[in-house]
Amino acid sequence: MPYFVLAALVIVADQLTKLMILNSFHLYESREVIPGFFNLVYVTNPGAAFSLFADIDSPWRHYFFLGIGLVAVVGLTIGYFAIRKEHKWYMPAFACIAGGAAGNLIDRVRFGSVVDFLDVYVGKYHWPAFNIADSAICIGAAIFITISLLQSKKN
Repeated sequence: MPYFVLAALVIVADQLTKLMILNSFHLYESREVIPGFFNLVYVTNPGAAFSLFADIDSPWRHYFFLGIGLVAVVGLTIGYFAIRKEHKWYMPAFACIAGGAAGNLIDRVRFGSVVDFLDVYVGKYHWPAFNIADSAICIGAAIFITISLLQSKKN
């Protein structure tokens, strides 16, 4: 059950923070939090990571990303249960990735695109805006890669 609890916590945190942004910002509005480093913004991303495929104007893009998100959530859950006994840290890794994928999938179903609001930058160089779900995916992937590297060295 901890897998589902952590995934659910990621989804709830993601959706609550997005709700706060939707209720407090207008689309494309930006508010400086840490000058020269961090803003809160309200932007949407109809594409994948870093707006990949966002400029493709086709209804199939939406269904493609819905399908990919659903396959990711189901595949990660099945994958976790298949290898969960190999290392205890696979649970948070897979749960964070699946929860993040589910959080963004919820946005795609509700809005047709993903709500992003975290804007990290140095001077005029901005990292693409992201959200809690994206952060959870990155954290989960980092844990997974670290554990996999340590396991391969051990073997």
